[in-house]
Amino acid sequence: MAMRAPPLLFPAAAKHTATVIFLHGLGDTGYGWASAVENWRRRQRLDEVKFILPHAPRISVTAAGGMPMPGWYDIFALSGKIEDIRRNQDERGILQSREYLNGLIQEEIDSGIPSNRIVLGGFSQGAAMSLFTGLTAKVKFAGIVALSGYLPLDTKLEELLQENDHNRETPILMCHGDEDEVVPTQLGKMSYELLKNHGFDATMKIYPGLPHSACIEELDEVESFLRARLPPQDGKKTELQN
Repeated sequence: MAMRAPPLLFPAAAKHTATVIFLHGLGDTGYGWASAVENWRRRQRLDEVKFILPHAPRISVTAAGGMPMPGWYDIFALSGKIEDIRRNQDERGILQSREYLNGLIQEEIDSGIPSNRIVLGGFSQGAAMSLFTGLTAKVKFAGIVALSGYLPLDTKLEELLQENDHNRETPILMCHGDEDEVVPTQLGKMSYELLKNHGFDATMKIYPGLPHSACIEELDEVESFLRARLPPQDGKKTELQN
């Protein structure tokens, strides 16, 4: 795996009792989601939450003619066709990124944050990694967020769940624009239906007219999800939940 920069960190404004790890998409960095974190923190209702924005390593991306760019795993086609995305997947890269993310998760647990006070999330390729890592983890999380993403290696889900199946009851928020031509909306819906059929607690929100990007309504939905899944534990902060 290529070298990577240390994650971008947003320390908790109050006593640190929870953590959100949020992953960017292909070609981006953690800095691309810094403004979203500020948006989620603006009402001071997530003061006990530390945000971690990791940076993917620069890798050669096949779909871009081998051009190096930040990526959690290789992409072989950017045609916008579901079958092209699912046909050829970089399993090795996905597993390597999962190993890295599991390391970040373990660091938080070792620092005193229980796994059920950790939320994994991401956008696009980052959403794919948050779903894959979250569903196959050895620990139970507070929640999983996937924006404009899908579940990679979905045909191996049952096999992977035989190894670890701790998050079937963990709330999963999936959001997708209905005009997404990069990660087709239907692919996101297919992943959602797969999770529901396997008994996962998944919710999907579709945003009319939204392409492969995020909108303020979607970010507000994520903030509400984070507040619900990571309520303050400091008694002085309890009134902020109202």
